[in-house]
Amino acid sequence: MKNVSILVPETAVMAAVTDPSYMFSAVNEFLQAQGEEPLFNIQLVGLTKEVKLSGGVFSVHADALMKEVDKTDLILIPALSGDMANAVQVNKKFIPWIVDQYSKGAELASLCIGAFLLASTGLLKGKQCSTHWLYASDFRNMFPDVELVDGSIITEEHGIYSSGGAASYWNLLLYLVEKYTSREIAILASKYFAIDIDRNSQSFFMMFNGQKDHEDQEIKKAQEFIENNYQEKISVDQLADHCLVGRRSFERRFKKATNNTVAEYIQRVKVEAAKRSFENSRKNINEVMYDVGYTDTKAFRTIFKRITGLTPVEYRNKYNKQVLG
Repeated sequence: MKNVSILVPETAVMAAVTDPSYMFSAVNEFLQAQGEEPLFNIQLVGLTKEVKLSGGVFSVHADALMKEVDKTDLILIPALSGDMANAVQVNKKFIPWIVDQYSKGAELASLCIGAFLLASTGLLKGKQCSTHWLYASDFRNMFPDVELVDGSIITEEHGIYSSGGAASYWNLLLYLVEKYTSREIAILASKYFAIDIDRNSQSFFMMFNGQKDHEDQEIKKAQEFIENNYQEKISVDQLADHCLVGRRSFERRFKKATNNTVAEYIQRVKVEAAKRSFENSRKNINEVMYDVGYTDTKAFRTIFKRITGLTPVEYRNKYNKQVLG
């Protein structure tokens, strides 16, 4: 029997508490239907017996208080809501318990932006982690010693798991089900919950907003120039001259401020513009390619797929219902 402890932090997202319970309970039923014993003992674990969520709209009644759980096998940390620094602060009493359980052999898994509470334990230092793409910049600022993997659905390292944004945590739950049971049961669960079992990227959901939460005004000026002139061919020298900064210093400062090289940033801005065009217009692939400043079809396709995880045709067909074949 595997003991699964689903934390019920204050500010937790309700669905990220109930969905894991639903998943592992369903798997127990699948096993019983096959004449096997249920595998998972599922408990909601809180700091108090009743935890109010969504501003008091919902209440979750914990099965056990944290101090009552001496040993568990898997801890699931659900997505949090609101300001992440505050969310971590109000739930900080969980942190030493999580660390202690990990030292006793428990595995840990964060769902979506539950990664902020997981990273606050210090156990992710030097390790990979995934979270919701929208919170990537905040995560890097709060936890610079954690390797955030952009676009990843699932990370796994030394018994610590994390998932990408929002509903992609279902993929992590399936991954854990397969690890603890079998591929057959995981496939059954994927069909029951209508989940694409092997989806491994959230790249095509990501929207590039340009990282401007820094104080380097010259670099912000360069970012704005790129975003206003993405149709053109833009060089590093041109941007450095525009900002009156030497090239080497400009490249170093740009990378530090945006977490992208200049070339990466230009590519991402161009691809974001291409995505919007594919979503909202009937233009063909070549027309969109030229609109965003590319002339080489192969290069455009390669860069687009590397950033989004889909080819231009796949992306257009996925998000534009009015498109003509």
